[in-house]
Amino acid sequence: MTLFAIFAFALGAAVGSFLNVCIYRLPAGESVVSPPSRCPGCGSKIRPRDNVPVLSWLLLRGRCRACGGRISARYPLVELLNGLLTLALFLKFGPSLTFLVLFVFCSALVAITFIDLDHQIIPDVISLPGIAVGFACSFFLPWLGWKSSLIGIVAGGGSLLLVAWLYELFAKKEGMGGGDVKLLAMMGAFLGWRAVPFIIFASSLIGSIIGVTLMVVQRKDAKLAIPFGPFLALGAVLYIFFGKTIILWYLNLGAR
Repeated sequence: MTLFAIFAFALGAAVGSFLNVCIYRLPAGESVVSPPSRCPGCGSKIRPRDNVPVLSWLLLRGRCRACGGRISARYPLVELLNGLLTLALFLKFGPSLTFLVLFVFCSALVAITFIDLDHQIIPDVISLPGIAVGFACSFFLPWLGWKSSLIGIVAGGGSLLLVAWLYELFAKKEGMGGGDVKLLAMMGAFLGWRAVPFIIFASSLIGSIIGVTLMVVQRKDAKLAIPFGPFLALGAVLYIFFGKTIILWYLNLGAR
């Protein structure tokens, strides 16, 4: 199990390296396959020995071997985050199909989170295929089932679409992008309809706390634009690892 756990972390970190490419290139409409990874400063091709997740950045002290320019700490952070997330999934679900499916799902969430933070967009090239992949996987996961997945897609996308429409109707301006709608539909596809209310509640609560805090610290008004995708992603991850525990705690609290 220890060897499997090490492999799980290494797998997640390696995929995290690819996610860095996606985060950088997808918003620019560039291919994530070609050309190979290059230094963002001088454009030099990164050698295989300098492309080992996390470790290479540490050994090079965050600088390009060719030009000496600084390489953002974002790169090892994404690799480390995805590695730890993959390890946590493995420790919870073991070597199973559930692990593989949620590994793909969570890796997509990592890419979406950083793209949304940088550009305030959620690429359709991730969310739309994600809906199809999640629904297809539901036929092979007894705990999910295709009916729950299908309802999750409709409930996830439909609920946020309704909220966005009502907000635009009364506020006379767009308050939530279509990317968030498609993202929650993808979450419903992978996690089922039962996850949707939890994700909406958790993401709204966390988003409100962080949003108000940022407005106070930065002395901004209520017009401060904060991407909602990262909060939805955090809500989905919380559901995967702690959803049932939190729901049971809340129900027991209400029964007192």
